[in-house]
Amino acid sequence: MGQLALRGVKKRFNHLEVIHGIDLEIQDGEFVVFVGPSGCGKSTLLRMICGLEDISSGECTINGQRVNDLPPVKRGIAMVFQSYALYPHMSVFENIAFPLRVEKMPAKELKERVMRAASVLQLENRLEQKPGNLSGGQRQRVAIGRAIVREPSIFLFDEPLSNLDAALRSEMRIELAALHQKLKATMIYVTHDQVEAMTMADRIVVLDGGRISQVGAPLELYHKPDNLFVAGFIGNPRMNFIPATCTAAGEGGVTVKLVTGGEITVPVAAPAGLVGETVTLGVRPEHLHQGAGDVAIEVIPSVVERLGVNTVAYAELKEVGTVSALLPGAAQVAPAVPATLSFSGADCHLFVAEGKALPRTVDTSAPMPDVATA
Repeated sequence: MGQLALRGVKKRFNHLEVIHGIDLEIQDGEFVVFVGPSGCGKSTLLRMICGLEDISSGECTINGQRVNDLPPVKRGIAMVFQSYALYPHMSVFENIAFPLRVEKMPAKELKERVMRAASVLQLENRLEQKPGNLSGGQRQRVAIGRAIVREPSIFLFDEPLSNLDAALRSEMRIELAALHQKLKATMIYVTHDQVEAMTMADRIVVLDGGRISQVGAPLELYHKPDNLFVAGFIGNPRMNFIPATCTAAGEGGVTVKLVTGGEITVPVAAPAGLVGETVTLGVRPEHLHQGAGDVAIEVIPSVVERLGVNTVAYAELKEVGTVSALLPGAAQVAPAVPATLSFSGADCHLFVAEGKALPRTVDTSAPMPDVATA
């Protein structure tokens, strides 16, 4: 079993509170990713779960047992850090076996566990080598192997891929997802990279300023963000936000007048008294296109990125800021050349003044369009 529950968990450093009452339940076998910008509290929360940071108030339970006062070794967890923290003078076998030797495990069982972990991680032919002879990805696998041999209830990963280059990060994402399928273990993974979160997680926990902004499946967060922060954080490139004023509201949706010109109706449920209020319209770059739509905006691209299957165009608009469009690879756009971009109300989101999203009244669970990832 690998069930985790956080109830009212807070963290204070002297008089500064950095984690503000987290409530979260993680079920056995889930792959949950904590994601958010630097300083949002995701690593601090992970360290509180594993016992490297004290919990100022609230309760953390693992498999129904309160673990607030238990040392890390007694919690049934294993943690993989951003730094590999391997012993350079030891072989791969001895690095993986180290926590078992500390526990004085019998030699036969120790060897069996190390060999099982090596097989899962495809390290059988590297066991006699030293870490200095391995690639970055192989070293990370050794660090993961050292966690696997402990057979924990929960695996904790603190930005384990951030030291790898882009190609290795992509490979290791696939390997970690496959590892989760093999082990069927509970995994909690911390990253600031929303691409990692979207590609690996069963559920994503979006953190902002020490609070949970939203919890949900990757496509749920993509299609139904609860607020401006989640809408802007999930998706690459980020969602475009255009100030607008509500001009009408009814059963068919909310009609708004954009600061860029034109009106558009968005299929959302409106609260009473919205007419005349300032709102924010959100439209993802992949929903902007060169062609007919409910409304069009005129832009002069300042930067155009040719990525092969996609082209990303960036432009600056007065009263809006940077607008990005994710277009087909052969799109006819160029820097300093005026272009017209259109979009439809059915693809848009509306946010009221305090940043809360208005609930959509149409199904947005269709497969996500192809997007370029960094």
